Formats: sequence, structure tokens, C-alpha cells
Amino acid sequence: MTNSLTLQVTAVANGGAALGRDPQGRAIFVPYAIPGETVRVTLVDEKAHHAHAQLEEVLTPAAERIAPQCRHFGMCSGCHFQHMRYEVQLQAKEDIVRDQLQRIGGFKQINVRPTLPNPQPWGYSIELPLSPTPEGGFGLWSAAQQQVIPITQCPITHPDLVALLQAIDLELPDLRKMTLRLGDDGAMLAALEVEDVEPPELEVDFPFSVAIVLPDKTAASLIGDNYIVQSVKGRDFRVSPGCTFPPSPAAAAQVVDTVLDFAALTGVETLLELYSGVGLLTAFLADAAVEVVAIELNEDAAADTAVNLPNADNVTLYAGWVEDILPALDVRPDMVIVNPPGKGLTREALTAVTRQNAPRLIYVSSDPATLARDGKHLAKAGYQPIVVQPIDMRPQTYQIETVSLWQLSD
Repeated sequence: MTNSLTLQVTAVANGGAALGRDPQGRAIFVPYAIPGETVRVTLVDEKAHHAHAQLEEVLTPAAERIAPQCRHFGMCSGCHFQHMRYEVQLQAKEDIVRDQLQRIGGFKQINVRPTLPNPQPWGYSIELPLSPTPEGGFGLWSAAQQQVIPITQCPITHPDLVALLQAIDLELPDLRKMTLRLGDDGAMLAALEVEDVEPPELEVDFPFSVAIVLPDKTAASLIGDNYIVQSVKGRDFRVSPGCTFPPSPAAAAQVVDTVLDFAALTGVETLLELYSGVGLLTAFLADAAVEVVAIELNEDAAADTAVNLPNADNVTLYAGWVEDILPALDVRPDMVIVNPPGKGLTREALTAVTRQNAPRLIYVSSDPATLARDGKHLAKAGYQPIVVQPIDMRPQTYQIETVSLWQLSD
């Protein structure tokens, strides 16, 4: 039996691969193809009901196919859509969100808005996560080669970080990961994750800060400042090395605007915000609500929030696990805002959230699959989706940010 096929590509699946079907109707996932194309592929991983394939030749290219900007595209696994016109990427992401909510969540009719385009689809990322290459130096993961490969360019990353990458020369035997971050003022920081918790001794001969990120995601400064400062909608936010922050400040502003639009606050509401991070949403919610009760696990993020909201007397912040803190709180929220990690809410967190019986809930998600999974549980608890807004936080990649509004049924 041959493992070579000719396929008609019909859609883009969650995860970035295009989707076609073999003569038996089995789903075949093909990276770097575009809906509407006829392609020749080689099967590389076959299962009973689906298979993964390698693209060998585009027999009938789509009109939307373009030349990628990066010489590493197709080898580096950081980007997935550089071969598509930007408007096609946006449509694909809208379709993926709707598909995941329908297939996983069971929502047959759902109001998914068109994806908000990123105002800066290239050079937007203020962070660059790197790993050591086998030959020394740093690079990005290559699924094709099953190893980290060196890179000389990265068109989705801010040019200052790419230039910093070329200048860095660190040799740490226990280094697992290094994330470069850029501040709004041009300051740069390298966050190191090492196997050993003992901080290494370093010397650098150019101006950037270095910090070590510990297993609990708190950090210790080695050189310079232990944070960068980013600006969103005219407000500055201190961000410590182990804390999450949107890679695109322009798209972060779109997330804030969408949350505020969906919340429609009148100044009398009590809000419960879960996974509040460094206080990005908290700052803007506090301006429009009577009280915000926030919960954040990362102690450094909680400390950043205290710096970022120095005059927010109507904010109460708890540091710890949502599953542990929320059931013990005596609060009757008018709305719950959740912004969990990509893996979504745990079953215990979902139970604690739904037991609040808040009339409305806003879910900020970075993975439509976990949004759909959690949404299914929200629906069982009486919440119905009103509207879902995809936002293109990471152009040229398959990753999709969404803000969704849910309402508790009477």
C-alpha cells in the first residue's frame, strides 16, 4: 500500500495544519497547505480515523498563496501561516473557533465575530523564547528536524530582540530555555530557566538585564532590573521575568477594549477576576467598577500588580490557587472574568466559578479547544454563550486569542 496521496484541501484545523480526506473519508492533516488547493502528500503517521502527512507538492495552488517572508519558514516551527495572505489567516482563525465550539462544545449555533486583525502583523512580538542548539548558541524548535535549530531572522519578532539574539554569547551547561523580552522604553531582559536553582555567575558587555526564572515561575535578578515595563492603552505595566504578558501590545489593547465592551460596566458592579496576572485587565476594570476581587497564583505577578495599580483602592488581590481561594471568599459578583493559561480551567476551578452564580461571565482564552471544553461545562451549569470575538494576538501562527461573553439562564 502506497503512502502517497493526492488530496483536495478543504479547511484549516486547530493546530495550523490544513485538512483533506482520503478516498475512504479519513481526515488527513497537512501542514502548509491552503483550502482550495490540490496537493500531493506523503503519509507519515497513520491512525484508524486520521493521519498526518508531509506536503510534497502543491499541484493546484490557491490564489491566496504567497511567498513567506522568513527563510526558516517550514523548518522552524514558530510560524504556520506565512504562506497565506493575511485576510485568509483571519478567516481561518474565525472558522477554527467556530468549529471547535461546535464539535467539542456542542454549540450548534454560536455568534462568532470576524477575527480582529492585528494592527502590526509583522515584527510585533516583544518576547522571543529560545532554547540551546546542539552546536551551541540559541534557536527555535524544528518539528521537521526534531531538534532546536539556529535562526538568523524572525520576521514576527521585534527587530531589536532579533539583533540582541545575534549579540548574546552565553554558555550555561544547565540552561533549558532563554526568553528575551523588550520593554516599551527599549530596555531588554533575558530570562533564563536552568536545571539548577543556584544562580549562575554571568558577565555581559552590553546593556541588558538578566534574570533567572525559578521552577515556581518567580524570578531572581542576576544583572540589572528584574522586570521590563510595557505600555497598553497609555498605561505602564511592570512585568517580571516569570510572568505572562501578551506578546503583542497592540492586540492586548484590543483584548482590553473587547472585555470592557462586553462587560458594559456602569460603575456599580462588583467583579471577580481570576488569573489576573500583572493586573492588565484589572487596571481598566477597576476604573469602571465599584469593586474588583482578583486572584493570581504567581507571587511576582501579584507584586507587579501592586506596583501597576498603586492607587486602586477598590481592588482586593489574593495570591494563590483559584481552586483553594475562591470557595472561601464571601463575595457576590455581578460578573466573573477568567483569563486562564492555555490549558484552561481545572475541573475544581470550573466548579468554584459556576457556584458563584454570577449573572454574566467573560472568558479570555488563548486556545479555542480548551475554551470549547470549558464552555461545555459552563453550559451544563446554565451559562449560554452570547458572543465570541477572536483576536489575532499572534499573526502568522495558528494561535488564537478569544474573548467570549456568557450569560446565566434564568
